[in-house]
Amino acid sequence: MTITPSHIIQYLYCPRFTYFEYVVAIPQYEEKYMKVRKGREIHEQKARQNIDYLRKKIGVVDKHNNQYITNSFLRGEIDEVLELKNGTMSPLDFKFAVYKDRVYDTYRTQLYCYAVLIEQNYDKKVEKGFLVYTRSKNKLIEIEINEENKLQVKSVIKRVLQIIINNYYPKATKYKKRCLSCTYRNICIK
Repeated sequence: MTITPSHIIQYLYCPRFTYFEYVVAIPQYEEKYMKVRKGREIHEQKARQNIDYLRKKIGVVDKHNNQYITNSFLRGEIDEVLELKNGTMSPLDFKFAVYKDRVYDTYRTQLYCYAVLIEQNYDKKVEKGFLVYTRSKNKLIEIEINEENKLQVKSVIKRVLQIIINNYYPKATKYKKRCLSCTYRNICIK
């Protein structure tokens, strides 16, 4: 069984997402949300544009577009896997978002997951990742990725898999404001 960066992000938001969606099999129907649909359209559009463009200002010497990568516990599709002139690699992800002088933890977590996948599949070190904010004139933001970030991802993967494999009903998030807009708020026993 493999999980995705979305599973990890949902678990970090509230561990019960994992239980309701992947143990009880109650879908969220996130496709109905405009931002999700628009984000997917942007990814498809970017995949067709500038296929051969290399971001030389950040040291890119080669890139691999739309890489679906997996290992024994994690899977994901990375918009661009960049090969850098220092011999390392980096994930690059397009975001249908406006940059507001802050990078959300969910975006960071996604890059950390991609770093784990890249290191295990390409056997190259990942020290940073990149985000492109498409609604801010394709602003490029660099995110540092360290060993602790990758270890945290692996730790969360183990906890997510324990819930799924053991049919375990975890504690809810300690941030009760999150419950107000939760898809599962009507069935979640607090």
